[in-house]
Amino acid sequence: MTSTAPKTKRGTERREKLLRSAERVIGDKGFAAASIADITRDSGTALGTFYIYFTGKETVFRELVTEMGTLTRRVMTEAVAGAPDRLEAERRGLRAFLAFVAERPSLYRIVEEARFVDPDAYRAYFTGFAEAYAAQLSRAANKGEISKGDAEVRAWALMGIAKTLGDRYVLWEDKPDIDRIADEGFALIRDGLRV
Repeated sequence: MTSTAPKTKRGTERREKLLRSAERVIGDKGFAAASIADITRDSGTALGTFYIYFTGKETVFRELVTEMGTLTRRVMTEAVAGAPDRLEAERRGLRAFLAFVAERPSLYRIVEEARFVDPDAYRAYFTGFAEAYAAQLSRAANKGEISKGDAEVRAWALMGIAKTLGDRYVLWEDKPDIDRIADEGFALIRDGLRV
């Protein structure tokens, strides 16, 4: 179950168009209800074109989960770059994550559905984040920026806070107040990690 990399600029654009349509269609309808015909109809491409780039719906789904991980890591890295300490990085990171969920809700829903559709991709998505996050927390604790504690447990707990706030206040609201949500979430994080 692999996807095929395009060899031309036109192929790259067509493949990207199919991915964006898959994001919309699967994100809106769910994996089971979405069909390849729905995806190609949304992208304005022929059904056979889909199979030039993807072996099936599962392949495009897994690629979207992987893409969400890559994009989220990039957004988070950019958001926390230059933060003077770990607590400020937490504040910036939480806000950036919630804003990203608001910007790409369909992609976020796909990751959530991966728990049932592709459990290995779901686990890889969160485990990769947790490992990097734990390393950052451990370094911050060693510098005295945050209190000492089990970095792995803390990473999962902090990811859970962000994920749950994203579910409740971004996906369920028409016009989420990202700043208010991030400020409240950060207050809890700050007070829980304060030295």
